Amino acid sequence: MLESPNFDMPLAEAMRTQRAIRRLKPDPVGDALVLRLLDLAIRAPSGSNAQSWEFIVVRDPGIKKAFARIHRRTLRTYRWARRGAAPPTARRRRIMESVYWQADHFEEIPVIVVACLKGFYVPFVHVSATSYFGSIFPAVQNLLLAARAAGLGAALITVPLWNLPAARRILGLPWSVTPCAMIPLGWPIDPYGPTTRKPVREVVSFDRYGNRAPAPGEPQGRS
Repeated sequence: MLESPNFDMPLAEAMRTQRAIRRLKPDPVGDALVLRLLDLAIRAPSGSNAQSWEFIVVRDPGIKKAFARIHRRTLRTYRWARRGAAPPTARRRRIMESVYWQADHFEEIPVIVVACLKGFYVPFVHVSATSYFGSIFPAVQNLLLAARAAGLGAALITVPLWNLPAARRILGLPWSVTPCAMIPLGWPIDPYGPTTRKPVREVVSFDRYGNRAPAPGEPQGRS
């Protein structure tokens, strides 16, 4: 565990190996390191450069316990709703095992960062919501990459915030501040490694949906 990392990991390596790490050790993470991560997080762009973010660093056992109850209750509802569904693939099963492990050990996570935004948006209005939440997730990704460079495990989660009134009450948030995401931080139990993703040609279109780039060896030029 390195509390004073130099953050000299090449950006491409951080991007290729940064993934959701949910199994975390209970070992402490110092305030100085957390603040350094958040200082890198807020270097991200935001809408109109408003920098309307707020970050709550949660260490209090009572607050973590309150969110743990919401987390586990919501996952039980999800599991009940999925009863009778087709069996998950092996990959999906591994992911869900780590999700449930995180929920079962939520109180033991040393640091939970809650990323929030000031201001208001109109619920269920697409333009309002996308413009509003678009100002926090670049900073969240910066935080995830900084955690990777520091050797910390991290993951973006939202389930404990699904009960928004309860989340506001637990954190003492005014109505002008909305919790958008949680990032549990800690020293990882599971090692980092290269991520597995679809080939880029399967998810990129040019000009219109479905107009894919040619595969190697195919004639150049797009239809």
